[in-house]
Amino acid sequence: MRKAASILGLALGLSFIVRAVADPATYRNDWGGPSLIGVLLVHMGPGVIAAVAIAMLLIRRSSTRAQREQR
Repeated sequence: MRKAASILGLALGLSFIVRAVADPATYRNDWGGPSLIGVLLVHMGPGVIAAVAIAMLLIRRSSTRAQREQR
């Protein structure tokens, strides 16, 4: 169950990241647009948060593995 939740979370996070790097003109008139701050908060914000969360988990996982190997 935990592995399935991790895979689902990773897929969702990656979709947020892809959306964040998409061309802002594609969602100019969506909610949050056309102002720059709206686009940044609504469309790029979740992608940035997902990227930070994924990076933190990967760093934590690699440091845990390194500590196990030292024992």
